[in-house]
Amino acid sequence: MVKNFLNEFKKFAMRGNVIDMAVGIIIGAAFGKIVDSLVKDIIMPPLGLLLGKVDFANLFLVLKDGPTIPGPYMSLDVAQNAGAVTLNVGLFINVMISFIIVAFAVFILIKAVNKLQESLDKKDKAAEAKTTKTCPYCCEEIPIKAVKCPRCTADIAEKPKKTTARQTAK
Repeated sequence: MVKNFLNEFKKFAMRGNVIDMAVGIIIGAAFGKIVDSLVKDIIMPPLGLLLGKVDFANLFLVLKDGPTIPGPYMSLDVAQNAGAVTLNVGLFINVMISFIIVAFAVFILIKAVNKLQESLDKKDKAAEAKTTKTCPYCCEEIPIKAVKCPRCTADIAEKPKKTTARQTAK
């Protein structure tokens, strides 16, 4: 029973979709670290400088002083080490900017994939549409190069001529 369970799990784990998902998660985690560094190390320092030398990583509100060291605290680390209860506004802003960058990157990626899929679908439809035609006599779908309908055996090299009731009575 355990051997059967392990074999089923092995089949599941080695399927292409699971492996693709694992690769996506690993690349996503690495991309998240890159975006996190971009926000903390590249975007926020100049933005903080423009806003009056604000260090967003140390932008916090003290809700309750720590029991060991009373405030004011020079940095978030000092406040947390003192046991103070803080509202970490700057860290939240960093995370929000990281999220916006990741969401925008995923949006661009999905948009490109959809555009590629759309062009592939158009090519498939164009190739599909040109392979058959309709017999003008029996309305059966036949190959586009056919000159005789396999169902009604009519010659279909050219379109049938319309006949009137007077012509058929002769």
